[in-house]
Amino acid sequence: MRDMYSNIKAVPALTPAVQSAAANGATIDLLGVSAAAFVVNTGAIVSSGDFGVKLQESDDGTSWGDVAAGSVKSDAPATLEASKSYRLGYTGHKRYARVALTKAGGTSIAAGAVAILDPLDKPVA
Repeated sequence: MRDMYSNIKAVPALTPAVQSAAANGATIDLLGVSAAAFVVNTGAIVSSGDFGVKLQESDDGTSWGDVAAGSVKSDAPATLEASKSYRLGYTGHKRYARVALTKAGGTSIAAGAVAILDPLDKPVA
């Protein structure tokens, strides 16, 4: 069946905005989810903005650590480019995950992200 719509859930992971500093995205609860991916969208970059993106994970939604390289599949470069979309797949086993925008220099970047979840209960309402 080609109906992807009924089999995935989209959740805001980083509110789209002009980001001038490092930022942590929303806590995404992975309970009852068999797979999770994050899609990061960028817009304009001001003054050679040098921003990157990574995933973080947590057992309790409070204490966070970077996801080990072996638990992330990503096409995002170390420095994000303007007007692009990037995918980050989470293959870890913690209950919570989030996107973390990092800043190494420059002024700002327009960025946002959404989590694409594959819930165990389908179809998704």
